[in-house]
Amino acid sequence: MSTLELDAFAAWVEGLMRQRGYDIDNPRGGGKSRIADEAGVHRAAVTRLLQRQSMPDLETMRRMAPLLGVSVRDMLIRSGRVSPDELPLASQDLPPGGKPPTIDDFARWLGVPEGRREVFGKVVSQFLEPDGAGDDASSDAPAAAEGRRRARD
Repeated sequence: MSTLELDAFAAWVEGLMRQRGYDIDNPRGGGKSRIADEAGVHRAAVTRLLQRQSMPDLETMRRMAPLLGVSVRDMLIRSGRVSPDELPLASQDLPPGGKPPTIDDFARWLGVPEGRREVFGKVVSQFLEPDGAGDDASSDAPAAAEGRRRARD
C-alpha cells in the first residue's frame, strides 16, 4: 500500500467522521474516543488511521462502516484492499430480468443437495414469514407437527 492510497483513504474517512458530527479536529473534542467507543474498536486504531500510520484491519472497518454511514464494501474498495470487480454488488448477481433470488436459488448457491432443498425451503420460509401470517393454527397444527417430524427424520 502506498502512502498516497493511505492518505486518500484517511482523508475520506475524516470527511465521513466530520459529516457524522465526530469532533476529530480539536484535541479535546473527544471525537476519536467517541467513534472508537461506539464502534467497539481500540482508540489507537482510529488514531493510527487519522495520523496516516496504518490502514485499519477488516474487523475495524466492519465496525466503523455503519457509524460512518457507508457499507463495508465501500470501505474495502476505498482502502484499496479489493477492487469493485472483486466485490460486486448483489444486484449484479441477480438472475436474468432482475428478479430477486428465490429460496431455491439460495439453496443451490449454498450447495444444499437437491433432495434436501424442499426441507431447506420450508425451514427458511418459517423465518421469512411474519408470525402467524397466512396460517390457521387450529387447522394446520397437526400437519405442521407432522412436517417437522418428517424433516427431522
